[in-house]
Amino acid sequence: MKNVYEREAFSRRLAKALKDSKVDAGSPTAFAREFNRRYAGKPVSIHAARKWLMGESIPTQDKLRLLASWLGVSAEWLRFGDGGGASRHLAQSERAPYSSQDIELVSNIRLLSPEHKQVVREIVLTLLRLEQKH
Repeated sequence: MKNVYEREAFSRRLAKALKDSKVDAGSPTAFAREFNRRYAGKPVSIHAARKWLMGESIPTQDKLRLLASWLGVSAEWLRFGDGGGASRHLAQSERAPYSSQDIELVSNIRLLSPEHKQVVREIVLTLLRLEQKH
């Protein structure tokens, strides 16, 4: 029975972290899509995401760490809670430095041919050099 309570408590903390970080998790599909954009491993299924949201399962440690980083909370708080909730949240400066637009850009670049990836690298380096001159 303890496992059921742990999963439900995890689900409540996940929902709070999603709400506090203003992540649109209106559906398991949207949640899974946003998670998979950030996760370098095998994508999670919509069914797995639904189970996390509904308190039917808890993600593995690597997925939990990514969730915590993405949502700006500590992995320890997200997994176990501490009664204080807010005290376990990370400071804004410790949050993941990438927005969903950044992640989408990187995902799109990964789809390019090696030659086109090199062009993108050269453009970025040129832009950085130009910005340093100003």
